[in-house]
Amino acid sequence: MKEISAEILGAPVSRVGVGEKSWVTVFADLVKARLTTLVLLTTLVGFYVGWRGPMDYALMLNTLAATALVAAGAAALNQLLEREHDAKMRRTQNRPLPAGRLQPNTVMLFGGVCAVTGLVYLALAVNLLTCVIGAVTLISYLFIYTPLKRVTWLNTAVGAVPGALPPLMGWTAARGELSGEGWALFAIVAFWQIPHFLAIAWMYRDEYARAGFKMLPVIDPDGLRTGQQAVSHTLALLMVALCPFTFKMAGPVYLAGALVLGVGFLWCAIQFSRQLTLARARQLFLASILYLPLLLAVMVLDKVK
Repeated sequence: MKEISAEILGAPVSRVGVGEKSWVTVFADLVKARLTTLVLLTTLVGFYVGWRGPMDYALMLNTLAATALVAAGAAALNQLLEREHDAKMRRTQNRPLPAGRLQPNTVMLFGGVCAVTGLVYLALAVNLLTCVIGAVTLISYLFIYTPLKRVTWLNTAVGAVPGALPPLMGWTAARGELSGEGWALFAIVAFWQIPHFLAIAWMYRDEYARAGFKMLPVIDPDGLRTGQQAVSHTLALLMVALCPFTFKMAGPVYLAGALVLGVGFLWCAIQFSRQLTLARARQLFLASILYLPLLLAVMVLDKVK
């Protein structure tokens, strides 16, 4: 990417910000590149598993490109809404807005254009159903989940909904309809997010409290409810992850992989609930990072043709 002038962007506030990070890195932070990559991965798996017959690569690429725009726009607008709170947390205070590398008007314009362009792209190049799900994802993420983070600890459960819709978008892009198989993919990602986010929230509970976020570990100092939630949702995930085999989306290799990965993930959740330490929380977090891509990879490799 060519260097963009500060005059065009209306940022950064100081030249120090430019020296610290390149514009590529700044915008990668703005669109939450790692999170957006995960969104695209789950969308791709939903599309691939849902597609029947010779692969339509043009449709697949259009789906991914449009979804990437919506995800990038959502990430940017989320940071715009939370910029004051991000400034209070060490893990987020170096994001483009609290660090002063970009101005709010720039982020609003960038995020809005990306989100709207992505939705129009989905409607025109993919199908209207996928566009509608994309719009629900965007709206629920920005205007329901984001404000709820400062109201109730149930925000994590609510936030699991927009977080789990991308694989369903991939499915509807391929099939043009909602079905039990697509909802199974949604459920897997939804249940996976709870122990994943609880591990993060436990590791950074002091920072979340300082920023005013009502995460469960913040209002549950002894960690009893946090541990119970991590175990119960990981156990539910173990069972939900068997649905692709039940629905004949994937074969016996996937079944074995889902059981092994699920038991391993559940073991980490149980250990976390028994020993609510930073080390156990980090172990659960790393287990969640390994679990989902491995499960999706086995699902793709053992797809029933």
